[in-house]
Amino acid sequence: MKKYLLLFCLLGIAGAVQYAQAQPAQRLVNVIVSPDHQDWKYKTGEEATFTVQVYQFGNLMKDVTVDYELGKEFFPTVEQKDKVLKDGKITLKGTLKEPGLLRCRVVARVGGRNYEGMAAALYDNEKILPVSDEPKDFDTFWANAIETARRMPLDATKVLLPEKSTATQDAYEVSFRNTGFSRVYGILMVPKKPGKYPAILQVPGAGVRPYNGMNYGDDVISLEIGVHGISVTMAQSVYFTLYGGALNGYWESSRNNKDQFYYKRVYLGCVRAVDYIFSLPEFDGKTVGVSGSSQGGALSIATAALDKRIRFLAPIHPAMCDLGGFLKNRAGGWPHYFRYAKPESGEVETLSYYDVANFARRVEAPGLYSWGLNDVTCPPTSMYAAYNTITAPKELTLYTDSGHWIYPEQQAATSQWLKEQCKK
Repeated sequence: MKKYLLLFCLLGIAGAVQYAQAQPAQRLVNVIVSPDHQDWKYKTGEEATFTVQVYQFGNLMKDVTVDYELGKEFFPTVEQKDKVLKDGKITLKGTLKEPGLLRCRVVARVGGRNYEGMAAALYDNEKILPVSDEPKDFDTFWANAIETARRMPLDATKVLLPEKSTATQDAYEVSFRNTGFSRVYGILMVPKKPGKYPAILQVPGAGVRPYNGMNYGDDVISLEIGVHGISVTMAQSVYFTLYGGALNGYWESSRNNKDQFYYKRVYLGCVRAVDYIFSLPEFDGKTVGVSGSSQGGALSIATAALDKRIRFLAPIHPAMCDLGGFLKNRAGGWPHYFRYAKPESGEVETLSYYDVANFARRVEAPGLYSWGLNDVTCPPTSMYAAYNTITAPKELTLYTDSGHWIYPEQQAATSQWLKEQCKK
Protein backbone atom coordinates (compact mmCIF):
# COMPACT_ATOMS: atom_id res chain seq x y z
CA MET A 1 0.00 0.00 0.00
CA LYS A 2 1.06 3.57 -0.54
CA LYS A 3 2.38 5.41 2.49
CA TYR A 4 0.40 8.37 3.66
CA LEU A 5 1.60 11.79 4.66
CA LEU A 6 1.17 12.61 8.34
CA LEU A 7 0.04 16.20 8.76
CA PHE A 8 -0.59 18.12 11.96
CA CYS A 9 -3.36 20.08 10.34
CA LEU A 10 -6.06 17.47 10.13
CA LEU A 11 -9.30 16.91 11.96
CA GLY A 12 -10.21 14.10 14.32
CA ILE A 13 -13.52 12.28 13.78
CA ALA A 14 -16.87 13.42 15.18
CA GLY A 15 -15.72 16.48 17.08
CA ALA A 16 -12.34 15.19 18.24
CA VAL A 17 -9.41 17.58 18.05
CA GLN A 18 -7.82 18.03 14.64
CA TYR A 19 -4.55 16.32 15.40
CA ALA A 20 -2.73 14.10 12.92
CA GLN A 21 -4.73 11.46 11.13
CA ALA A 22 -2.82 9.47 8.53
CA GLN A 23 -3.84 7.01 5.87
CA PRO A 24 -3.87 3.55 7.50
CA ALA A 25 -0.66 1.59 7.21
CA GLN A 26 -0.65 -1.96 5.88
CA ARG A 27 -3.23 -4.00 7.80
CA LEU A 28 -3.53 -7.68 8.56
CA VAL A 29 -7.06 -7.70 7.12
CA ASN A 30 -8.06 -5.45 4.23
CA VAL A 31 -11.67 -4.60 3.49
CA ILE A 32 -11.96 -3.41 -0.11
CA VAL A 33 -15.18 -1.67 -1.17
CA SER A 34 -15.40 -0.89 -4.90
CA PRO A 35 -18.20 1.01 -6.68
CA ASP A 36 -19.02 -0.06 -10.25
CA HIS A 37 -18.18 3.38 -11.67
CA GLN A 38 -14.45 4.01 -11.73
CA ASP A 39 -14.87 7.72 -11.05
CA TRP A 40 -17.44 7.03 -8.27
CA LYS A 41 -19.87 9.44 -9.97
CA TYR A 42 -23.54 8.73 -10.76
CA LYS A 43 -26.71 10.39 -11.95
CA THR A 44 -29.63 10.84 -9.59
CA GLY A 45 -31.75 7.67 -9.50
CA GLU A 46 -29.03 5.49 -11.03
CA GLU A 47 -28.28 2.30 -9.10
CA ALA A 48 -24.78 1.97 -7.64
CA THR A 49 -23.29 -1.47 -7.07
CA PHE A 50 -20.58 -1.95 -4.45
CA THR A 51 -18.40 -5.04 -4.47
CA VAL A 52 -17.09 -5.84 -0.99
CA GLN A 53 -14.06 -8.11 -0.60
CA VAL A 54 -12.24 -9.06 2.59
CA TYR A 55 -8.60 -10.11 2.15
CA GLN A 56 -5.96 -11.59 4.40
CA PHE A 57 -2.46 -12.41 3.17
CA GLY A 58 -3.58 -11.61 -0.38
CA ASN A 59 -6.49 -14.06 -0.38
CA LEU A 60 -10.20 -13.73 0.16
CA MET A 61 -11.11 -14.77 3.70
CA LYS A 62 -13.53 -17.61 4.27
CA ASP A 63 -16.46 -17.32 6.68
CA VAL A 64 -15.58 -13.82 7.78
CA THR A 65 -18.16 -11.87 9.81
CA VAL A 66 -18.94 -8.30 8.81
CA ASP A 67 -21.25 -5.45 9.71
CA TYR A 68 -22.27 -3.02 6.99
CA GLU A 69 -24.34 0.06 6.38
CA LEU A 70 -25.49 1.76 3.22
CA GLY A 71 -27.22 5.07 2.64
CA LYS A 72 -26.84 8.83 2.47
CA GLU A 73 -23.72 9.84 4.41
CA PHE A 74 -24.44 9.92 8.15
CA PHE A 75 -27.98 8.71 7.42
CA PRO A 76 -27.73 5.00 6.45
CA THR A 77 -30.97 3.34 5.45
CA VAL A 78 -29.60 -0.22 5.32
CA GLU A 79 -27.80 -1.70 8.31
CA GLN A 80 -26.75 -5.32 8.75
CA LYS A 81 -24.97 -6.93 11.69
CA ASP A 82 -23.12 -10.25 11.89
CA LYS A 83 -23.30 -11.10 8.20
CA VAL A 84 -21.10 -14.12 7.43
CA LEU A 85 -19.37 -14.01 4.06
CA LYS A 86 -18.62 -17.62 3.15
CA ASP A 87 -16.28 -16.75 0.30
CA GLY A 88 -15.14 -13.36 1.64
CA LYS A 89 -17.18 -11.13 -0.62
CA ILE A 90 -20.63 -9.64 -1.12
CA THR A 91 -22.37 -7.22 -3.50
CA LEU A 92 -24.47 -4.34 -2.16
CA LYS A 93 -26.69 -1.96 -4.14
CA GLY A 94 -28.31 1.39 -3.51
CA THR A 95 -29.24 4.75 -5.01
CA LEU A 96 -30.10 8.36 -4.20
CA LYS A 97 -33.02 10.30 -5.56
CA GLU A 98 -31.36 13.65 -4.89
CA PRO A 99 -27.84 15.08 -5.32
CA GLY A 100 -25.52 13.87 -2.58
CA LEU A 101 -23.26 11.07 -1.42
CA LEU A 102 -24.26 7.43 -0.96
CA ARG A 103 -21.89 5.81 1.55
CA CYS A 104 -21.11 2.09 1.79
CA ARG A 105 -19.24 1.23 4.98
CA VAL A 106 -18.17 -2.28 5.96
CA VAL A 107 -16.46 -3.50 9.13
CA ALA A 108 -14.92 -6.99 9.28
CA ARG A 109 -14.48 -8.48 12.75
CA VAL A 110 -11.45 -10.76 12.94
CA GLY A 111 -9.63 -11.91 16.07
CA GLY A 112 -11.34 -9.38 18.29
CA ARG A 113 -10.36 -6.48 16.04
CA ASN A 114 -12.35 -4.35 13.62
CA TYR A 115 -11.14 -3.67 10.07
CA GLU A 116 -13.04 -1.01 8.16
CA GLY A 117 -13.43 -0.30 4.47
CA MET A 118 -15.67 2.15 2.67
CA ALA A 119 -16.50 3.73 -0.64
CA ALA A 120 -19.12 6.10 -1.98
CA ALA A 121 -21.29 6.94 -4.93
CA LEU A 122 -21.39 10.66 -5.71
CA TYR A 123 -24.71 11.77 -7.23
CA ASP A 124 -24.89 14.89 -9.39
CA ASN A 125 -22.18 16.64 -7.37
CA GLU A 126 -22.49 19.86 -9.36
CA LYS A 127 -26.08 20.24 -8.11
CA ILE A 128 -25.31 20.01 -4.39
CA LEU A 129 -26.07 23.41 -2.85
CA PRO A 130 -26.10 24.76 0.72
CA VAL A 131 -29.14 24.26 2.89
CA SER A 132 -27.96 26.67 5.60
CA ASP A 133 -29.21 30.23 5.72
CA GLU A 134 -27.23 33.42 5.13
CA PRO A 135 -27.72 36.47 7.40
CA LYS A 136 -28.94 39.60 5.65
CA ASP A 137 -26.28 41.67 7.40
CA PHE A 138 -23.44 39.19 6.75
CA ASP A 139 -21.28 41.68 4.83
CA THR A 140 -21.96 44.53 7.23
CA PHE A 141 -21.14 42.38 10.24
CA TRP A 142 -17.73 41.41 8.91
CA ALA A 143 -16.89 44.84 7.49
CA ASN A 144 -17.55 46.39 10.89
CA ALA A 145 -15.56 43.69 12.68
CA ILE A 146 -12.52 44.21 10.42
CA GLU A 147 -12.73 47.97 10.74
CA THR A 148 -12.81 47.67 14.54
CA ALA A 149 -9.84 45.27 14.59
CA ARG A 150 -7.76 47.59 12.42
CA ARG A 151 -8.18 50.48 14.84
CA MET A 152 -5.45 48.83 16.87
CA PRO A 153 -1.92 49.19 15.45
CA LEU A 154 -0.20 45.93 14.52
CA ASP A 155 2.49 46.48 17.16
CA ALA A 156 4.48 43.66 15.58
CA THR A 157 7.34 41.77 17.22
CA LYS A 158 9.93 39.52 15.54
CA VAL A 159 12.45 37.13 17.11
CA LEU A 160 15.01 35.26 15.01
CA LEU A 161 14.90 31.45 15.31
CA PRO A 162 18.33 30.18 14.22
CA GLU A 163 17.31 26.55 14.78
CA LYS A 164 14.46 26.88 12.25
CA SER A 165 16.37 29.01 9.74
CA THR A 166 17.98 27.53 6.63
CA ALA A 167 20.91 28.43 4.43
CA THR A 168 18.64 30.56 2.26
CA GLN A 169 15.82 31.66 4.60
CA ASP A 170 15.61 33.28 8.01
CA ALA A 171 12.91 32.04 10.38
CA TYR A 172 11.29 34.24 13.00
CA GLU A 173 8.60 33.88 15.59
CA VAL A 174 6.41 36.91 15.04
CA SER A 175 3.39 38.35 16.77
CA PHE A 176 1.03 41.21 16.04
CA ARG A 177 -2.22 42.66 17.29
CA ASN A 178 -5.47 41.03 16.30
CA THR A 179 -8.73 42.44 17.62
CA GLY A 180 -8.78 44.26 20.95
CA PHE A 181 -5.63 43.37 22.84
CA SER A 182 -5.40 39.79 21.58
CA ARG A 183 -2.42 38.82 19.43
CA VAL A 184 -1.61 36.46 16.59
CA TYR A 185 1.58 34.40 16.73
CA GLY A 186 3.29 32.62 13.86
CA ILE A 187 6.45 31.53 12.11
CA LEU A 188 7.70 33.85 9.36
CA MET A 189 10.13 32.55 6.73
CA VAL A 190 11.90 35.25 4.71
CA PRO A 191 14.48 34.77 1.92
CA LYS A 192 17.94 35.93 2.98
CA LYS A 193 18.73 37.30 -0.47
CA PRO A 194 17.71 40.98 -0.65
CA GLY A 195 14.68 41.60 -2.83
CA LYS A 196 10.91 41.83 -3.03
CA TYR A 197 9.02 38.56 -2.81
CA PRO A 198 5.49 37.07 -3.05
CA ALA A 199 3.98 35.57 0.10
CA ILE A 200 1.84 32.63 1.18
CA LEU A 201 -0.22 32.66 4.36
CA GLN A 202 -0.50 29.17 5.87
CA VAL A 203 -3.55 28.81 8.13
CA PRO A 204 -3.86 25.90 10.57
CA GLY A 205 -6.02 22.89 11.03
CA ALA A 206 -7.79 22.57 14.35
CA GLY A 207 -5.97 21.68 17.52
CA VAL A 208 -3.40 23.22 19.79
CA ARG A 209 0.24 22.75 18.83
CA PRO A 210 3.57 24.40 18.01
CA TYR A 211 4.58 25.28 14.46
CA ASN A 212 7.77 25.03 12.43
CA GLY A 213 7.03 27.32 9.50
CA MET A 214 6.49 26.48 5.83
CA ASN A 215 9.25 26.61 3.25
CA TYR A 216 7.96 27.25 -0.27
CA GLY A 217 11.39 27.90 -1.72
CA ASP A 218 14.06 30.55 -1.82
CA ASP A 219 11.87 33.16 -3.53
CA VAL A 220 8.70 33.07 -1.40
CA ILE A 221 7.85 34.56 1.98
CA SER A 222 5.66 32.33 4.12
CA LEU A 223 3.75 33.06 7.31
CA GLU A 224 2.32 30.12 9.24
CA ILE A 225 0.04 31.31 12.02
CA GLY A 226 -1.63 29.83 15.06
CA VAL A 227 -5.14 30.90 16.05
CA HIS A 228 -5.17 30.79 19.84
CA GLY A 229 -3.29 33.98 20.70
CA ILE A 230 -0.37 32.09 22.27
CA SER A 231 3.27 31.56 21.33
CA VAL A 232 3.80 28.81 18.74
CA THR A 233 7.29 27.80 19.89
CA MET A 234 6.64 26.42 23.38
CA ALA A 235 7.20 22.81 24.45
CA GLN A 236 4.66 20.28 23.16
CA SER A 237 3.64 19.49 26.73
CA VAL A 238 2.29 23.03 27.13
CA TYR A 239 -0.08 22.59 24.19
CA PHE A 240 -1.29 19.22 25.45
CA THR A 241 -2.06 20.85 28.79
CA LEU A 242 -3.92 23.71 27.14
CA TYR A 243 -5.93 21.38 24.97
CA GLY A 244 -6.91 19.37 28.01
CA GLY A 245 -7.83 22.52 29.90
CA ALA A 246 -8.50 26.09 28.82
CA LEU A 247 -8.67 25.34 25.08
CA ASN A 248 -10.53 22.04 25.28
CA GLY A 249 -13.37 22.14 22.75
CA TYR A 250 -12.62 25.75 21.84
CA TRP A 251 -14.81 25.45 18.72
CA GLU A 252 -17.84 25.23 21.03
CA SER A 253 -17.10 28.47 22.89
CA SER A 254 -19.96 31.01 22.81
CA ARG A 255 -21.43 29.54 19.67
CA ASN A 256 -24.78 31.18 20.39
CA ASN A 257 -23.33 34.70 20.39
CA LYS A 258 -22.06 36.05 17.08
CA ASP A 259 -19.89 38.69 18.75
CA GLN A 260 -18.26 36.36 21.29
CA PHE A 261 -17.99 33.12 19.29
CA TYR A 262 -14.40 31.81 19.34
CA TYR A 263 -14.00 31.91 15.59
CA LYS A 264 -14.67 35.63 15.32
CA ARG A 265 -11.20 36.35 16.64
CA VAL A 266 -9.80 33.49 14.51
CA TYR A 267 -11.23 34.80 11.24
CA LEU A 268 -10.15 38.34 12.06
CA GLY A 269 -6.69 37.07 12.93
CA CYS A 270 -6.32 35.73 9.40
CA VAL A 271 -7.14 39.15 7.96
CA ARG A 272 -4.68 40.78 10.33
CA ALA A 273 -2.07 38.28 9.16
CA VAL A 274 -2.57 39.62 5.63
CA ASP A 275 -2.16 43.13 7.05
CA TYR A 276 1.11 42.01 8.61
CA ILE A 277 2.38 40.53 5.35
CA PHE A 278 1.68 43.83 3.60
CA SER A 279 3.74 45.61 6.25
CA LEU A 280 6.87 43.58 5.49
CA PRO A 281 9.60 45.46 3.59
CA GLU A 282 10.53 42.23 1.78
CA PHE A 283 6.99 41.71 0.41
CA ASP A 284 6.38 42.64 -3.22
CA GLY A 285 3.22 44.52 -2.25
CA LYS A 286 0.74 42.54 -4.31
CA THR A 287 1.22 38.76 -4.59
CA VAL A 288 -0.26 36.91 -1.60
CA GLY A 289 -2.08 33.59 -1.38
CA VAL A 290 -3.52 31.45 1.40
CA SER A 291 -3.65 27.72 2.01
CA GLY A 292 -4.56 25.20 4.68
CA SER A 293 -6.39 21.96 5.28
CA SER A 294 -9.48 21.06 7.29
CA GLN A 295 -10.02 23.99 9.67
CA GLY A 296 -7.25 25.58 7.62
CA GLY A 297 -9.25 24.91 4.46
CA ALA A 298 -12.16 26.77 6.02
CA LEU A 299 -9.92 29.65 7.05
CA SER A 300 -8.43 29.82 3.54
CA ILE A 301 -11.86 30.38 2.01
CA ALA A 302 -12.95 32.81 4.72
CA THR A 303 -9.74 34.84 4.39
CA ALA A 304 -10.05 35.06 0.61
CA ALA A 305 -13.67 36.19 0.98
CA LEU A 306 -12.94 38.80 3.66
CA ASP A 307 -9.76 40.21 2.16
CA LYS A 308 -9.76 40.87 -1.57
CA ARG A 309 -6.00 41.33 -1.54
CA ILE A 310 -5.73 37.53 -1.55
CA ARG A 311 -4.84 36.63 -5.15
CA PHE A 312 -5.08 32.82 -4.95
CA LEU A 313 -6.03 30.09 -2.49
CA ALA A 314 -5.57 26.33 -2.12
CA PRO A 315 -7.89 24.78 0.46
CA ILE A 316 -7.75 21.04 1.20
CA HIS A 317 -10.87 19.29 2.58
CA PRO A 318 -12.32 22.49 4.13
CA ALA A 319 -14.24 22.22 7.40
CA MET A 320 -17.18 24.32 8.63
CA CYS A 321 -19.15 24.09 5.37
CA ASP A 322 -22.96 24.13 5.41
CA LEU A 323 -23.05 23.81 9.20
CA GLY A 324 -26.84 23.53 9.35
CA GLY A 325 -26.97 20.45 7.14
CA PHE A 326 -27.77 18.09 10.01
CA LEU A 327 -30.89 20.11 10.79
CA LYS A 328 -32.21 19.23 7.33
CA ASN A 329 -31.35 15.55 7.18
CA ARG A 330 -28.07 16.12 5.42
CA ALA A 331 -24.42 15.96 6.43
CA GLY A 332 -23.05 19.22 7.78
CA GLY A 333 -19.42 20.21 8.04
CA TRP A 334 -17.07 19.71 10.98
CA PRO A 335 -17.53 20.24 13.90
CA HIS A 336 -20.90 18.55 13.22
CA TYR A 337 -22.60 20.93 15.61
CA PHE A 338 -26.11 19.56 15.25
CA ARG A 339 -25.44 15.91 14.60
CA TYR A 340 -26.23 14.75 18.12
CA ALA A 341 -28.04 17.67 19.72
CA LYS A 342 -30.70 20.17 18.79
CA PRO A 343 -29.56 23.79 18.61
CA GLU A 344 -29.92 26.05 21.59
CA SER A 345 -31.27 29.57 21.30
CA GLY A 346 -29.13 31.71 19.03
CA GLU A 347 -26.85 28.92 17.77
CA VAL A 348 -28.16 28.58 14.23
CA GLU A 349 -28.17 32.34 13.75
CA THR A 350 -24.65 32.75 15.15
CA LEU A 351 -23.11 29.94 13.13
CA SER A 352 -24.53 31.32 9.90
CA TYR A 353 -22.04 34.20 10.19
CA TYR A 354 -19.20 31.67 10.25
CA ASP A 355 -20.44 29.11 7.74
CA VAL A 356 -17.86 28.64 5.00
CA ALA A 357 -20.64 28.19 2.44
CA ASN A 358 -21.55 31.84 3.01
CA PHE A 359 -17.94 32.93 2.53
CA ALA A 360 -17.42 30.75 -0.53
CA ARG A 361 -19.83 32.69 -2.73
CA ARG A 362 -17.82 35.84 -1.97
CA VAL A 363 -14.45 34.46 -3.10
CA GLU A 364 -13.06 36.28 -6.13
CA ALA A 365 -9.57 34.77 -6.30
CA PRO A 366 -8.74 31.66 -8.35
CA GLY A 367 -8.41 28.52 -6.30
CA LEU A 368 -7.21 24.93 -6.32
CA TYR A 369 -9.39 22.69 -4.13
CA SER A 370 -8.98 19.03 -3.23
CA TRP A 371 -10.58 16.34 -1.07
CA GLY A 372 -11.64 12.71 -1.02
CA LEU A 373 -15.01 10.96 -0.95
CA ASN A 374 -14.16 8.77 2.06
CA ASP A 375 -13.83 11.76 4.36
CA VAL A 376 -16.13 11.30 7.36
CA THR A 377 -14.74 14.33 9.24
CA CYS A 378 -15.44 16.93 6.58
CA PRO A 379 -18.34 15.33 4.69
CA PRO A 380 -18.03 15.66 0.91
CA THR A 381 -21.65 16.82 0.67
CA SER A 382 -20.84 19.83 2.84
CA MET A 383 -17.69 20.66 0.88
CA TYR A 384 -19.46 20.46 -2.48
CA ALA A 385 -22.21 22.69 -1.10
CA ALA A 386 -19.65 25.42 -0.50
CA TYR A 387 -17.59 24.77 -3.63
CA ASN A 388 -20.60 24.98 -5.95
CA THR A 389 -21.37 28.53 -4.81
CA ILE A 390 -17.93 29.79 -5.86
CA THR A 391 -18.08 31.84 -9.06
CA ALA A 392 -14.35 32.67 -9.20
CA PRO A 393 -12.04 30.53 -11.38
CA LYS A 394 -11.67 27.20 -9.61
CA GLU A 395 -10.33 23.70 -10.03
CA LEU A 396 -11.20 20.65 -7.93
CA THR A 397 -8.83 17.69 -7.78
CA LEU A 398 -10.68 14.71 -6.38
CA TYR A 399 -8.52 12.10 -4.62
CA THR A 400 -11.43 9.73 -4.69
CA ASP A 401 -10.63 7.11 -2.05
CA SER A 402 -8.92 9.39 0.45
CA GLY A 403 -10.39 10.10 3.85
CA HIS A 404 -9.32 12.90 6.16
CA TRP A 405 -5.69 12.62 5.25
CA ILE A 406 -3.50 13.77 2.40
CA TYR A 407 -1.62 11.80 -0.23
CA PRO A 408 2.01 12.94 -0.62
CA GLU A 409 1.23 13.54 -4.29
CA GLN A 410 -1.72 15.72 -3.26
CA GLN A 411 0.43 17.83 -0.98
CA ALA A 412 3.13 18.12 -3.66
CA ALA A 413 0.59 19.20 -6.29
CA THR A 414 -0.86 21.82 -3.95
CA SER A 415 2.57 23.21 -3.11
CA GLN A 416 3.57 23.30 -6.76
CA TRP A 417 0.39 25.13 -7.72
CA LEU A 418 0.94 27.70 -4.99
CA LYS A 419 4.50 28.33 -6.14
CA GLU A 420 3.33 28.71 -9.74
CA GLN A 421 0.78 31.32 -8.65
CA CYS A 422 3.55 33.23 -6.91
CA LYS A 423 5.28 33.70 -10.27
CA LYS A 424 2.29 35.29 -11.98
